[in-house]
Amino acid sequence: MDLFLGIDVGSVSTNLVLLDSAGEPHLAPLYLRTQGQPIVVLQQGLALLKDQLSSRDRICGVGTTGSGRLLAGVLAGADVIKNEITAHAVAALRIVPDVRTIFEIGGQDSKIIILRDGIVVDFAMNTVCAAGTGSFLDQQAFRLNLSIEEFGELALETTNPVRIAGRCTVFAESDMIHKQQMGHGLPDIIAGLCEALVRNYLNNVGKGKEIIPPIVFQGGVAANLGMRAAFQKALKTEITIPPYYNAMGAYGAALLAREHAKEKGQTSFRGFQVATLQFQPRSFECKGCSNACEVIEIREGKQVLARWGDRCGRWGFSVTEAAKVKSIS
Repeated sequence: MDLFLGIDVGSVSTNLVLLDSAGEPHLAPLYLRTQGQPIVVLQQGLALLKDQLSSRDRICGVGTTGSGRLLAGVLAGADVIKNEITAHAVAALRIVPDVRTIFEIGGQDSKIIILRDGIVVDFAMNTVCAAGTGSFLDQQAFRLNLSIEEFGELALETTNPVRIAGRCTVFAESDMIHKQQMGHGLPDIIAGLCEALVRNYLNNVGKGKEIIPPIVFQGGVAANLGMRAAFQKALKTEITIPPYYNAMGAYGAALLAREHAKEKGQTSFRGFQVATLQFQPRSFECKGCSNACEVIEIREGKQVLARWGDRCGRWGFSVTEAAKVKSIS
């Protein structure tokens, strides 16, 4: 079977999706914790996929996205390397063709994507404050000795959500503790926190955006029932959670790889043996000018696979060029 691989390397999770020639998932998406080791976890993911495929299956296209898309693209041999905005929009459009607003909240950041007639016309990201992201919700669930699943379900049991200050993670946590000391029940506190985080999202990430349904909510936080209910309460409209909400970036990257294969007919995929190779990443500061760019370099043995990060192009070169380079001093 001809298959197309999508890889999304983020700060919290690394996701891999395999699609068939019709653009449908061939296997259940892989969701792995990055744990600060993107190379190791990507290799683990490729090894797991290989074990589930037959010798007659072949990878005909690879797409990467996420904060580690360049790294993943170099290691795997990607045909398409796209930003998260594009990948998430392509995935959402596949599932909800008339989608007009996308909420994407992951482990460390959050985004809003505005589409009109199937085209991205605006977007915004929040990468400064972690309030409302998956890592913050995980932290609060742990502090309350709850699983993240219980955390979201408890929010639905509320009868009177309390008002929580949600503009900052520090203020939100201290306000939650204060409300506990005043005797408020956990369901009311958790529901109040979810509503505060939704207010924060809409007032900051969504500020000035025309939020029109259909709305698709994706990213790991979409699994939190309390956050979904808080969005629906604030916007007074239905929110769609796609089947692969926590792997939509990888899903979109695979769809883009599939489109690329239709046009080019060949792939740069380096094969599943990538899972067994030894890679050495390093960085250095360029002294060529006052920009003092941090240049990222990936080596396989003595061979330089790629460099990027410089503004002028002195050190950087593309993945395609990297495949032709045997050594660079």
